[in-house]
Amino acid sequence: MLPPANRRPGYSRRAQYGNFLGYLIAFTGLAVGAGVLLISTGNSGAFSTGRTLASDVTAPAGELAAKGRTETRGVLATLGGFFTSGSHVAKLEREVAIARVQLREAEAIRHENTQLKALLKLAEQDPRPVAISRLIGSTSASTRRFAVLGVGTAQGVKVGMPVRSPLGLVGRVLEVGRSSARVLLITDTESVVPVRRASDGIPAFATGRADGSLQLRLINIGINPLKPGDAVVTSGSGGLYWPGTAVAVITELTRDGAIARPLSDPGSTEFVEVQPLWTQPALSADLPAPPGASPPEPQ
Repeated sequence: MLPPANRRPGYSRRAQYGNFLGYLIAFTGLAVGAGVLLISTGNSGAFSTGRTLASDVTAPAGELAAKGRTETRGVLATLGGFFTSGSHVAKLEREVAIARVQLREAEAIRHENTQLKALLKLAEQDPRPVAISRLIGSTSASTRRFAVLGVGTAQGVKVGMPVRSPLGLVGRVLEVGRSSARVLLITDTESVVPVRRASDGIPAFATGRADGSLQLRLINIGINPLKPGDAVVTSGSGGLYWPGTAVAVITELTRDGAIARPLSDPGSTEFVEVQPLWTQPALSADLPAPPGASPPEPQ
């Protein structure tokens, strides 16, 4: 038998109370959601504590999923290599022959640089990493570009610290929890990194384009001296990022700069290191005093 078309509760107190409670919950949820949306629009960091707590809770699961992806990628690579090993071997032999020549050239340049630095008494300081972590998650389809690390304040990680992989700069720490950290990737639209061309030091700014590439904008507007294939590194201007860290390679020229491809891809990066903040005064204080200089007077 079909139910009646009129579903009004009639004179049933229980049905009336049920309808009233349902409307009350719906409007309360709507008001709470609108309030959260307004607060988030005005202050993007208002709920950073809740996000960090949530990332701390999901960090173990993310790390387990990252390990699973790594193992699966290894199995697929092994199966693919079984069918394409012949062409790959021939290609690798050609690349090895070219690499041997480039290695000899690099050794000659490194020996020359060592002699010049010894003459000029230059001091090199490699930053000791604050922590080394697995990259347990990263955004790939969103317009914003973030990543999650499996380390936090318990390991000494702080907001603003640069994050890099063996290939180059990944980003900087944006939010920190007890055992996890949220990283703003250099490909995000809110990321701005001072860079320079590695060959001659032409300064520029690298801004994320949210599509996995970087927009390079020259500081000095005029004739564009950049070329496809040029490598760019961090300049150290303004502190934060250690100078000389590899960032990207230029792929396409624009009117006021170029489009570049980051050297470190978070999607294929497994481990990263968190570096301490770089500041010029702190670096200068650690450098050895020049010969004949008198020690500073005690305060």
